[in-house]
Amino acid sequence: MGPPLADGADLEGPEAVTLSEHAQTNREVWAKNAAEFREPGKRNWAQPEITWGIWHLPESEIGALPVLEGKDVVELGCGTAYISSWLARRGANVVGVDLSPEQLATARELQAEHGIEFSVIEASAEDVPLPAASFDLVVSEYGASIWADPYLWIPEAARLLRPGGELVFLTNGLILELAWLVESEHVGETLVYDYFGFHRLEDPQDGSIVFQLPYGEWIRLFRANGLEVEDLIELQPPEGADSGRWDFVTNEWARKWPSEEIWKARKPA
Repeated sequence: MGPPLADGADLEGPEAVTLSEHAQTNREVWAKNAAEFREPGKRNWAQPEITWGIWHLPESEIGALPVLEGKDVVELGCGTAYISSWLARRGANVVGVDLSPEQLATARELQAEHGIEFSVIEASAEDVPLPAASFDLVVSEYGASIWADPYLWIPEAARLLRPGGELVFLTNGLILELAWLVESEHVGETLVYDYFGFHRLEDPQDGSIVFQLPYGEWIRLFRANGLEVEDLIELQPPEGADSGRWDFVTNEWARKWPSEEIWKARKPA
């Protein structure tokens, strides 16, 4: 049995979108910024290899994903859906979910361009209009994992997973967030924020809202939603790796502290 809407149909329109206050704020930010992600999305769609994060670390070396052939997968906060496209090429039955109609319009254009069909849904990862226990894998890379409140989207991810299903998501490194210099939009080498109670960070320049939690709080949140932690992969780029347009963190910094982390958790069978 495939996932809901596996035939490529879409669920879109205001009636499909229930948004929290911060999600509405982020949706408005994405309406302004979506155009600048169109070209990076096109490049990623054309890329044959699955890679992770701003350092483009290959999945063949990281090993974060399970076998994908025949699996039902939902990507939460899919954006231009390049992750979904990579998974679909490897035999997964994919549904992409995002709250930005502008990003999803790009995803549909690229589906047509590459001849790859999968369902995309305009909705918040905090309130997904799909049945419970419908997926073998929930995945997010800089989508729900950073823009949605974990106290809302982690319960949704757990609800969507079948017994034995996996949650895999990449987010900013916690140390990076704690050392974030908001005014300059760069990361420093001194902690700026308190570790205890860290949850939500607002950007005074564009008004966007991102989320992160202390490590113990992540673990307790997973357990509270019936998920067992399998791994925390702290990504370290190779020496000299280039993050391209994402110059808020240097290679030297990311070689010393994790600028990105991948959490893996499983719903017991």
